[in-house]
Amino acid sequence: MRFRCHIKMSWSRALFTGWVLLLVQLLCLEAVPISMDKTKVKEAEKQNEEPPASVDTGLHYDRYLREVIDFLEKDQHFREKLHNTDMEDIKQGKLAKELDFVSHHVRTKLDELKRQEVNRLRTLIKAKQDIEGGNDIAVDHQALLKQFEHLNHMNPHTFEVDDLDRLIKSATKDLENFDKERHDEFKRYEMMKEHDRREHLKTLNEDERKKEEEHYEEMRKKHADHPKVNHPGSQNQLKEVWEEADGLDPEDFDPKTFFNLHDTNGDGFFDEQELEALFTKELEKIYDPTNEEDDMVEMEEERLRMREHVMNEVDSNKDRLVSLDEFLVATKKKEFLEPDSWETLEQNQAYTDDEMREFEEHLAQQEQDLHLKAVDLQKQRDELERQQEQLNAQKMELQQAVEHMERLKSQKVDPPPEVHVEGNAIPEVHAVDDQLHLELEAQQAHQAAPPAPQDTLQEHHEPQSQDLAQQGLPQTHQDLPPGHQEAAQGQNNIP
Repeated sequence: MRFRCHIKMSWSRALFTGWVLLLVQLLCLEAVPISMDKTKVKEAEKQNEEPPASVDTGLHYDRYLREVIDFLEKDQHFREKLHNTDMEDIKQGKLAKELDFVSHHVRTKLDELKRQEVNRLRTLIKAKQDIEGGNDIAVDHQALLKQFEHLNHMNPHTFEVDDLDRLIKSATKDLENFDKERHDEFKRYEMMKEHDRREHLKTLNEDERKKEEEHYEEMRKKHADHPKVNHPGSQNQLKEVWEEADGLDPEDFDPKTFFNLHDTNGDGFFDEQELEALFTKELEKIYDPTNEEDDMVEMEEERLRMREHVMNEVDSNKDRLVSLDEFLVATKKKEFLEPDSWETLEQNQAYTDDEMREFEEHLAQQEQDLHLKAVDLQKQRDELERQQEQLNAQKMELQQAVEHMERLKSQKVDPPPEVHVEGNAIPEVHAVDDQLHLELEAQQAHQAAPPAPQDTLQEHHEPQSQDLAQQGLPQTHQDLPPGHQEAAQGQNNIP
């Protein structure tokens, strides 16, 4: 990933049309007695006819930043102030105060952009909350917006001087930390690569390990065997670009002409991307994407090292831009004319032995934590499977009980036919009720008849009781169900 340019560099891109500035500069140059390739120069002019695309800073609020810059540059007053303000004044907030003098149309659009950005941040907060599982928790957006320093969250509706000041300072600080983060990321990459190599060796037997080590050393030597790399930003390095990329005679090298040729957007500065483009020829000496021994991630790190070195040597006001004056001053220094040799990455290991040891210990701890989590998850899985088996067993028992009830239901005798009286369906009573009715009638007849001898009654009652017992029916009132006992008692009390 390439490093993105500074905020001022982004603003300055739109200040002048590149091809116009380059044409004026070329016309104002004094005649230089060199055999210049006119075709190349015309091609450079042609390439700058179209305005360069907006630069992506790599920041999470990049779109908001670029849109604010684009609309501010549409205001004539602000554009003039921007062009005449140096980076130090911009950092101190002097430029932000000019916001009070921009047109109403621009201010209205900036208000709209801020409201959109606040809504975007609120959406990010809500999405983060959903991921963390806090859907039922009330969100204090106003408090959470404090973590975003590139705008004033206390006023979410209008774009004020404080908003511009915060945006400039936040972008400046974040971009200054970008290189450090890239270096740290590359260091982790290199240590992980070495860790994986060591772990792979552990899986091999002695002969295989020996062959692997020999192959590794062979690739290292092959990678280190490359043409001499010129010191970045030195006269020899720039002359090589002048000759091979520009097609010009190295004896006719002119720093001012070189600057104008490679200031591709014509804004009067070398930004970081334009500087990195100057090192392509040097990097091609070391890295070839078709070679096994060459790592393209390391190539980008080498490009970053070269650009940082030149910036430290040439960028005197530390605005992350190289002006023409700064460039011309640097070409007169001893370091430009007689530079030291450049040490490439293979000569400067990205990490120390202590850092590698700490890194592997950290990986071992992470691996142990992951193992414990895996064991815990396995236990949870076993418990869930056990509970599932219990549920399946209960489901089976319930199903068997339902099937048993269905079988019992299918074995029951069909209900007796209904008796219709005056259109109402009255089901026949149970056999016990029928027998009770007959018994009550017999008792009533007995009461109406003359008393019979005791022996006769005894003889008559015993066979009847025996018949009821054989039929499985109640023999006395006490043997009847509770409801029928009361009914029978009531019949006995009839006068």
